Amino acid sequence: MDHQDREIVINRWFDLRRRAVAQLMCAIVYLYVRMSRKRKLSYSMSSERERVREEIMYRISNCETSRNLLRMSPQTFLRLCDMLEREGGLQATRWSSVEEQVAKTIYILTHNVKNREVKFWFRRSGETISRHFHQVLKAILELEEKFIVQPDGSTVPLEISSSSRFYPYFKDCVGAIDGTHIRVKVSAKDAPRYRGRKDYPTQNVLAACTFDLKFTYVLAGWEGSASDSRIIKNALTREDKLKIPQGKYYLVDAGFMLTSGLITPYRGVRYHLKEYSAKNPPQNYKELFNLRHASLRNAIERAFGVLKKRFEIISNSTEPNYGVKAQKLIIFACCILHNYLMSADPDEDLIAEVDVELANQNLSQENHQPSTSDRDEVALGGVIKNSVAHEIWLNYENKVFA
Repeated sequence: MDHQDREIVINRWFDLRRRAVAQLMCAIVYLYVRMSRKRKLSYSMSSERERVREEIMYRISNCETSRNLLRMSPQTFLRLCDMLEREGGLQATRWSSVEEQVAKTIYILTHNVKNREVKFWFRRSGETISRHFHQVLKAILELEEKFIVQPDGSTVPLEISSSSRFYPYFKDCVGAIDGTHIRVKVSAKDAPRYRGRKDYPTQNVLAACTFDLKFTYVLAGWEGSASDSRIIKNALTREDKLKIPQGKYYLVDAGFMLTSGLITPYRGVRYHLKEYSAKNPPQNYKELFNLRHASLRNAIERAFGVLKKRFEIISNSTEPNYGVKAQKLIIFACCILHNYLMSADPDEDLIAEVDVELANQNLSQENHQPSTSDRDEVALGGVIKNSVAHEIWLNYENKVFA
């Protein structure tokens, strides 16, 4: 190879080297720019999440505003968020804090608003809002065993033991049971099965509660056309069944079958509280029993009233935005939140409002005839009811005529 050829080879080598170095520098610059953008984006996500969180906390820092928006005080809301994070498995995302996710969900439950309204207030996409809503619902349902607890009958309820009107006569009573109709969204094909007493499709939701207005059992999903007696039979035999402690009973209305565990009022006799007054007192043992029975069983009506007042999504005021399966989960979640709030933030004004509405209702006693497929159970229930009724009447007469 002569000198000229050697020079050409060397020049080509240097040229290739310069190109390689240039490409390497370009790659370094490209990677640097990308990393810088990622850091800026990450910072933007974090700052946006904190900004929305601070805005939410500012809005609900006023107790009255917080109750209007979320139906609870700021302190109660923060405790709920902490519980859902620790025990419900709820986690913050890049864009959304736990507080934001919970606030959006509670706002939907309490005001029954659509995605487009929540999008406006929280400046999130409809998909994000829907995803967060179902994630929070799932976290709330994880708290079911903590807040929906069936009584074991080991103690007499305070509302009974502390009142001479009820103790010792109802010492074996552990709560009250009834059904309520909650509106559902179904297809035209399924609507007849879900249309019962109302003019619109509903679920007939069976629930039991204690006398402090906390739910201890909830069975949702039954069609509105299903009777209370049919639903209670299913509740007593299903895998996640209603448990009645040995020797104890619940108070139920006349739409249920009388058994040793379900005590109904006397039929064809004055029952509702409005039918009695100082000028029109009970005239016999049946009327007196019905009066005391109604006074205690009224707890389930009050519990349903407070539940629907707190959570407009199940208030029947408008057609829900969710199908039957989703609405069933929403009902469970609302009952869990209701029990949490009855302990942490009961809102006495709301309870008083419900009491006034119930007092003004013109209720009529239902007189469905129960099935007599188990005559022994019916007879035993009658023995328990008559025993309590006669004992109350005997003491009542002694005080009146003493």
